[in-house]
Amino acid sequence: MPENYSNIFIKDIMTQDVITVKEDDPVEHIFELFNKYHFNTYPVIDNEGKLKGIIDQDIMLEIIMFHCIPCTKHTHMAAVRSLGESAIEIMIPHPVTISPNEKLQDAADMMLKHHINRVCVVENDKLVGIISKKSIISELYKRKEVEWWSIFSCCC
Repeated sequence: MPENYSNIFIKDIMTQDVITVKEDDPVEHIFELFNKYHFNTYPVIDNEGKLKGIIDQDIMLEIIMFHCIPCTKHTHMAAVRSLGESAIEIMIPHPVTISPNEKLQDAADMMLKHHINRVCVVENDKLVGIISKKSIISELYKRKEVEWWSIFSCCC
């Protein structure tokens, strides 16, 4: 891998203007965000900007399933979450996070290890950004850090 790859920090490529959910936002508002912006995950923050959890499309689908689709083996978890009326009641607490001062490869490793598509970037418990697999791929392509032919030549 090119040497410059190890010198890319999260703060250099993270998205800073993150669309968030407040912990007291109603579920209806969260559905509106999913419909309007089409992201897979939204960070949940308190009034001070501290990260409290995340809400992903799986949670929203569980709620829809419970209310609109006949029962399945996943109904129990959906039933528990569907009773919640606000973000704090349906969110996943303690999401995977990373510091803006960590290196890009640390974020990529976390995403692969935890099977997630994005990581919340936190400094002093406050959400300062988000980094996704897509942003890593785009950044490396843009910087020409990855020579596509060399990736495939190492496999043979």
